[in-house]
Amino acid sequence: MSTTATTPQVLRLANLKAVLSVMRANGAVTGTDLIAATGLTRATAIAVCDDLAARGWVRELPGERLVGTTKGRPARRFEFNPAAGCVLGMDVGMATATVLVADLKGRTLARVSERFEKPPASAASRRATIKQVVASALAEAGLPPSAVLAAAIGVSTVVDRHGKVAAGHELSEHFDIGLQTEVFADYGWPVLLENDANLAALAERWSGVGTGVDDLAVMLAGERLGTGLIESGRLLHGCNGGAGEVGTLELVDGVGSQDGIARLARYWGNEALAADKPTLIRELVGPGTSRVSARFVFEAAARGDEVAQGILERIGLRMARVIAVLGTFFNPELVVIGGAVAASASALLPTIARELPRLAATPPRVAVSEFGDAIVAAGAVRLALDYVEEHAMELAPADAPA
Repeated sequence: MSTTATTPQVLRLANLKAVLSVMRANGAVTGTDLIAATGLTRATAIAVCDDLAARGWVRELPGERLVGTTKGRPARRFEFNPAAGCVLGMDVGMATATVLVADLKGRTLARVSERFEKPPASAASRRATIKQVVASALAEAGLPPSAVLAAAIGVSTVVDRHGKVAAGHELSEHFDIGLQTEVFADYGWPVLLENDANLAALAERWSGVGTGVDDLAVMLAGERLGTGLIESGRLLHGCNGGAGEVGTLELVDGVGSQDGIARLARYWGNEALAADKPTLIRELVGPGTSRVSARFVFEAAARGDEVAQGILERIGLRMARVIAVLGTFFNPELVVIGGAVAASASALLPTIARELPRLAATPPRVAVSEFGDAIVAAGAVRLALDYVEEHAMELAPADAPA
């Protein structure tokens, strides 16, 4: 016999999810509120609340009489319990591992970052560093490992819609360290994997400058360019996770590579010093070295240095062409420049805004992210929360009543 939506068990599960969704999106609610939001009868709504409270997802608040009434029992009030557990959002990069611990409302409880050993650390060393960062973050949040309901990890490779690394894009030795198997095997957490730029897009639409924008592109633009795409409110993966990959930029006139803003600033800054051009960059770098950081180029430009301003103009022209390609092929309403370089990238916006109208028939708006280098980990938090919301009835909240 087939199971249908009218099967009692399925109907009960649907009611639980519906009520939990209403509570998660609102503050304290009464049975009357739930009736209006879900269409359930009062008896069913209250029974569902009692069930959720027994599971630990909901807590009952003191009763409260309606204004102007003195008779009868106070209305029962319930609210979602954000302390029923926590999620982990992780950004595992080449050089650094960052972990955010968030409650079930998405509020950050702790953030810890740690650099991996140099030269290229072994798989065992990288695993140990990640475990230590997670342990430190949980300790800072004052939570045990048992409180974690899901963990999500961002990596800089192609990941398909099923959370698997796409064929032909296997992780390098820097990432192929058992992120979904060995690292957290002792805890038994659901561990989700996603492309870093896709997570950046989730973060921006969730609580960044792209909040509420249904057609959005978020570009991680530090060392190399990578783009996460949201179309009609949905994260795009493509048939094998390659949507948003910009590996063919060498074919675009005036671009030529996936080099990001920080890398270009260093490269052209080094060129300026090698050519012995008079520039404030030399003073900022100091004597005895020709190694330029992107920070020095942006700082010199802000202080009026013509050589540095020329470098930023070149970067702005190049980024305008990349954004024009995105605007032409994907037609987003908004393109957000994100990553650690975002704070400095605002200096490029005038050039980009000037150039885009002549490069694209439908130029998108362009903004810079306010997340800084936490953007990928923040998106991982959102992905983990989505998992918890979808699988809530299969998970056991950390503080469920005994």
